[in-house]
Amino acid sequence: MTDDLLPPTRSCLNGPLWLLGLLIFPTALLALMVGSTDLAPADIFQMIVRPLWPAQPNTTDQHDTIARIVLLIRLPRIMLALAIGAGMGIAGVASQTLFRNPLASPYVIGVSNGAALGAVAGMLLVGNWFGYGAVALLSVIGGLTVAMIVLYLARRAGAMGYALLLAGIAISALCSALTAAALYLAGERLQTLVFWLMGGLWQANWGDTLMMSGVLIPAGLFLLYQAPALNVLLLGERSATDLGIRTGRLQVKLLLVIALLTSVAVSLSGVIGFIGLIVPHVLRLHFGADHRRLIPASAAGGALLLLVADTLARTLVRPAEIPVGILTAMIGAPVFLWMLLRHNPQREMT
Repeated sequence: MTDDLLPPTRSCLNGPLWLLGLLIFPTALLALMVGSTDLAPADIFQMIVRPLWPAQPNTTDQHDTIARIVLLIRLPRIMLALAIGAGMGIAGVASQTLFRNPLASPYVIGVSNGAALGAVAGMLLVGNWFGYGAVALLSVIGGLTVAMIVLYLARRAGAMGYALLLAGIAISALCSALTAAALYLAGERLQTLVFWLMGGLWQANWGDTLMMSGVLIPAGLFLLYQAPALNVLLLGERSATDLGIRTGRLQVKLLLVIALLTSVAVSLSGVIGFIGLIVPHVLRLHFGADHRRLIPASAAGGALLLLVADTLARTLVRPAEIPVGILTAMIGAPVFLWMLLRHNPQREMT
């Protein structure tokens, strides 16, 4: 067993990890202040403390406007960005551990495109045969189906490394073709669906945040609970089995976690790629492969990265907005190519 898989000499909540988490708070405050209408810190502070004092003359209307902007538009969007980013980060950790490949992620292996196909099918069926729950449900079914197919093909090939990448590329291309066919039949909804597929959080609300958090929290706790077993799984299925790990059950559970996190995120925000690939890869270089450190670090890193990307997406060309999926792809694609060109990337898992 390599040094990276040994128990850490310090608590997983050490200084650098705390620092990564603390960076979220000033970033969130900045995101609250900037937008099509900039707000000063004093405006936000006044909105928070104003209920403690009687209403002042000639300020109630302004206060109500600021409260609507903060509480109904920006704060739900910030919280949803944090939840989706954290979910993508830990889904990326689970993917790379499951396939023992640092190039694996829900986006790369096709789970995101499978979830998008299911979500598009759900959107086209909304108002016809099913209710709005069809979007999330069919997104989960699509993501889980793709994950199972890729896992089966990788096992059939006898390798969990680049075989899964090839399988993921093939299945992803198929899902993209089916999604294009669905868009061809979308009619009046075509523009809305295409814009949604680019990825964005412009429709964020508190209900979406609760839905994503309801998946993120139990998934994160499960992965933390399984962290010692995940460390052993990096050694290979045979070694993990010899050490008492039920690898078959664990792999199915990881697959379910990946599909749920990715599919719910896609159903709420469209396809936002590369966060699940970049964040775990970069943080593994700093925190090591011990999942007791890597999982919370990836959650914080993913949340921070998506929050920064979304803030840029809605402020760079304001009052217009750039789909955040475009920004993450512009960042992620060069990093992914750099990872592919690195010598023997498989060794980074251990």
